[in-house]
Amino acid sequence: MKTLLVLRHAKSSWKDPGVTDHDRPLNSRGKRDAPRIGRMIAGQKVHPDIILSSTAKRAWRTAEAISDAVGLPGKDVVLDDRLYLAEPAEIVAVVRDAGSDARCVLVVGHNPGLEVLVMRLTGHAEPLPTAALAAVHLPMDSWQSLKLRAMGQLQGVWRPRELGL
Repeated sequence: MKTLLVLRHAKSSWKDPGVTDHDRPLNSRGKRDAPRIGRMIAGQKVHPDIILSSTAKRAWRTAEAISDAVGLPGKDVVLDDRLYLAEPAEIVAVVRDAGSDARCVLVVGHNPGLEVLVMRLTGHAEPLPTAALAAVHLPMDSWQSLKLRAMGQLQGVWRPRELGL
């Protein structure tokens, strides 16, 4: 059994119109929500063995906050350019490539790809606003077996507003 945690990056800033989409930083709400979601993950039974993140600044800053909160000492967040605004098939390819022996993989990325991924893997359409997390249990022994079809079970969705964040 494997677990895929799917996390949309925390809220980003649109304050500076000269900053490219890829380089947009987290805003104050994003800086607050990312560690809180990380602490919520740390309190769950499933902890990520590896964190895969888009190279967009708002995504990798979110991933770093999660890594700090769940206490992944010595394990860096793995940045992968393919996750920037990725479609579900590309996300699956990244997880297959990097998952290795990990029991639980956390992917930090963007919509609409993440919402479609969760729907395709579980058959459940779930909105993922910024800093929302979905947990999907997958009946497989190897990440190489991951396919883009309803094979998983949605274990939960956590959204900052519902958590009082």
